[in-house]
Amino acid sequence: MDGTLTFSEQLGLKQEMEIPDVLDLVSTSDIPNLVSSASRVIAPLGPISEFAARSPWLGLENHFFDDVARWLKDIRDVDIYPGVSLLRDAMKRGEIDPKLVDKGLQRWLDSQSLQLPRDVAERFCRAALELDDLPSALLEAPELKNQIAKWSVPDYWIKQQHSIQTLSFRLEQQTGVKVARDLDRHVIKWCKLFLGGSHTAWALPSREEGFYRAWHRLVQYDPELNHWQRQLLKKCPKDATDALEEALSAFEISQCQIQHYLEAHLLSLPGWAGMMLWRSQQTPEEESLLTEYLAVRILLEWALIKPYLPLPEQQTKDQSLHVRLIAAWVHWGDLPIEAWPQLSASQQQTYLSFADSFDEFLRRRIWLEAWEETYEERLKAMITSKKYTSDAKKPALVQLAFCIDTRSEPFRRALEKTGPFETYGVAGFFGLPIETCKLGSSHSHASLPVILKPQHKIKEVAPSFTFKPYEQRRQVVNSVKHMFQTMKQNVLTSLLLPEVSGPWLSLHMLARSFFPRGAGRAFRKLRQEFLQKPATELSLDYVNPEVGLPIGFSEQEKVHYVRQALNMMGLTKNFAPLVIICGHGSHSTNNPYAAALDCGACGGASGGFNARVLATLCNSPKVREMLCKEGISIPIDTVFAAAEHITTINELRWLYVPELSKAAQEAFDRIQGVLPTVSEHVNAEQLARLPDLGFRFKRRMNEVHRFAEDWSEVRPEWGLARNAAFIIGTRRLTEACDLDGRVFLHTYDWQKDDNGTLLSNIIAGPVTVAQWINLQYYGSTVAPYYYGSGNKATQTVTAGVGVMQGNASDLLIGLPWQSVMKTDEAFYHAPLRLLVVIEAPDQYVERLLAHDAAFRQKVENGWIRLAMIDPEGNWESWF
Repeated sequence: MDGTLTFSEQLGLKQEMEIPDVLDLVSTSDIPNLVSSASRVIAPLGPISEFAARSPWLGLENHFFDDVARWLKDIRDVDIYPGVSLLRDAMKRGEIDPKLVDKGLQRWLDSQSLQLPRDVAERFCRAALELDDLPSALLEAPELKNQIAKWSVPDYWIKQQHSIQTLSFRLEQQTGVKVARDLDRHVIKWCKLFLGGSHTAWALPSREEGFYRAWHRLVQYDPELNHWQRQLLKKCPKDATDALEEALSAFEISQCQIQHYLEAHLLSLPGWAGMMLWRSQQTPEEESLLTEYLAVRILLEWALIKPYLPLPEQQTKDQSLHVRLIAAWVHWGDLPIEAWPQLSASQQQTYLSFADSFDEFLRRRIWLEAWEETYEERLKAMITSKKYTSDAKKPALVQLAFCIDTRSEPFRRALEKTGPFETYGVAGFFGLPIETCKLGSSHSHASLPVILKPQHKIKEVAPSFTFKPYEQRRQVVNSVKHMFQTMKQNVLTSLLLPEVSGPWLSLHMLARSFFPRGAGRAFRKLRQEFLQKPATELSLDYVNPEVGLPIGFSEQEKVHYVRQALNMMGLTKNFAPLVIICGHGSHSTNNPYAAALDCGACGGASGGFNARVLATLCNSPKVREMLCKEGISIPIDTVFAAAEHITTINELRWLYVPELSKAAQEAFDRIQGVLPTVSEHVNAEQLARLPDLGFRFKRRMNEVHRFAEDWSEVRPEWGLARNAAFIIGTRRLTEACDLDGRVFLHTYDWQKDDNGTLLSNIIAGPVTVAQWINLQYYGSTVAPYYYGSGNKATQTVTAGVGVMQGNASDLLIGLPWQSVMKTDEAFYHAPLRLLVVIEAPDQYVERLLAHDAAFRQKVENGWIRLAMIDPEGNWESWF
């Protein structure tokens, strides 16, 4: 090797931990494999209409969190530890216990082989943990520079620049020529043209041949490139892999550097690259799309910087670190500058080594861990201080299964206080791997977490005598919408459109602006009355079409999915007269991130359809008969219904209520009577958290409806902000606790899980998705300009696939400021890594960690925190 570190060595790792050896990969000169391996530094990014939460560091979890943080800072200047202002704000709020900061410091000092007196080391560290910057006057002090100029700096203290940057970025740094920005602008332009598809007025010619070939056909006519650049690109190979290999060869990128160079380019525009990665995973026809993207990008880079090649050698030594380490001891260690020349060389090295090890990353890591431990200690005190309620409770009148979504927790808590109601937490797709197709629609939507693939299609159907009139009216609506879009995008008719639509759109704008609640209700009612959707049924019986997924389920599959859902809920006996399966969804107006509020796990799919499917299956006499043979006996007077929890306004909307037995009718009437009180209580909690309300209405329900209907409202609800923990256990563990809407709650009874299968499934599915949600909120808070999406008010929805800031930014991959910040200065979301709490004996957790290598790796590498509550109520942390 030529002295260049491998990717893992750049991250400071001692072991590869299941990472393919880079040298073995590149020895084959296999570009597709190199691209595939490099893609781990970005996350797939789907269209915003099917928003799915993804961890930005999904492919890097086999590295330590701290190492990834240092590497990202080095290669892209992206900081994923909370900033000093955020940490100080948390301290002022009382969210960080100073004693735990000191505990973290002592823990670190105990792990070191100190060459300094303990009191000297502690004094330096305590002062440094105040998180104040070194004074600029000290760093520029002439006496400091004069003293350092007399000393020879050991090579050991000269910082090596190991990160591999793109040549365009190096050129921009060294000469000031804006090549990297021009390159990004060119790439964004071509990506928008290609990915827009049907959403753009004019499609990219030859796009069906693939991104690279379409670009290669047209780039020779690009007026933004000069004649020489166009001719250079025209002569490039017609195959993307060959072209990429040629460009890398032209840059003289050594084989051991190729993967790192590709990674640097992917990290330059992680949003557009992530969209290409996502598209490449959807169909075999586009599996090489990320390779094509890199070929386009690196060939454009070649054309832009070729006149400047070869670049000057990159500066490899930076002595500024030495200055900062000396200044740190002067400022925090009370060692005057004049004392340094009096120290021996070994003493100097000892002091410098200690200051270097206790750097800014470590200081903020200690603060972050103290923040996380403070939350854990308070959660522990809340749960363990509450006495378990007696098992001899009155039988439940109604049992309700909610999604584990954190927004369900306040609703469940309020509901349980109003009567003999039991609630359960389970993944909101209810274990049904289905693709849904609503009445009259030709479009199907996967209604399950994005980590899974649908196996069945379920359609809404209606009798022909009611469906035909509905379909005719729906076609009228679609025709008007299509005509409007066509006129808007056509050069000539777009001039006429304002004259035709102006009066109606002006009225619509005024109504939406000044009377948002009433206007929204009126427009929605008008649409519903015109369409008059008929009563529908679901195609649950098995049909095997010639093409596509099977429609419905076989009898055995029906029983399997019902059994699986009931086991995951822990509801296999003592059924109440009425069992309600509750999906969840959201409602907001003029919101690009509406799908994120529906469900961050299921690509924007509401759980209501799944709830209706499961409830219908549970009411099937055949299914009940077969379940009874397996030991799950559902009483004849127990009825299952389906509802949807609308999180914006905290209402339950009924989706499916079959004929009720006498006992079920009494239960239904009882819960109908308390739901307004529950909604009022939860909305009061929700409104109190939203900033700068200035209530317009005396009634809270009016205010939450305004939030949902107001098209100027940038924060219709908080979504899953402040999520912090995932509790896997019985409801009695938390039923007396106010968890403040910060906890994912999954029902689990270890006594019904002898072999640990249920626990393993919860960890592999719901916990994984919750961790993705947690880290997406984390990244959007600590690095909003890179992993977030900026101000929602200035976003541009582009090409129908995502949002940008302006017309030439990266495709933004995270959440807007308004989802994580109260104001530009004050944060709302607390960026804590997810704490997973399991109620089970320790052998269950040990077995889980032994069998689930991926989960164990996340815990050991600091991506997830783990705790356990044993049957006696004792709390143990596993990190």
